[in-house]
Amino acid sequence: MATNTPTGAPAGPSTQPLGGDLITPNDLRKIAEDREMALLKEAQELEKKKHEEQSAIHEAFMQQHVRPDAKERFTRAVRAAAERGVKELQIVRFPSSYCNDGGRAINNFEPDWPDSLTGFAREVYDNYDKYLRPAGYKLRAQVLDYPGGMPGDIGLFLHW
Repeated sequence: MATNTPTGAPAGPSTQPLGGDLITPNDLRKIAEDREMALLKEAQELEKKKHEEQSAIHEAFMQQHVRPDAKERFTRAVRAAAERGVKELQIVRFPSSYCNDGGRAINNFEPDWPDSLTGFAREVYDNYDKYLRPAGYKLRAQVLDYPGGMPGDIGLFLHW
């Protein structure tokens, strides 16, 4: 049986108007800060993973070599292109960051642009220079896109 308070109102389970403990603004700030920190940590982990993947791709590009069956593959590809009426093939595509100047020489059509090539792109160019140029092929490099107004991917194109 409930006892009456001095005012005569029955005493309930709590004497606070909303009952029990009330969440405070400090509690809410802590909850928001914890959520923000969790999101930040997640974003940092994703960025780290992305960087690691890009590093692995770059390392693979730097270690890649022209395949032993390149001559046969090349012959099939250019023959098929010629049969389609095409006179040019993109033979490699890579980020401008793989150039030792970030793609500047290619973007500015400088005659020494091949000196900016590294890794697999340089090996492709050297093979072109040794085997394909003497046969009459030509090679050009081109910036393919400009994300954020800066050179993005580079394409090397063989034409005849």
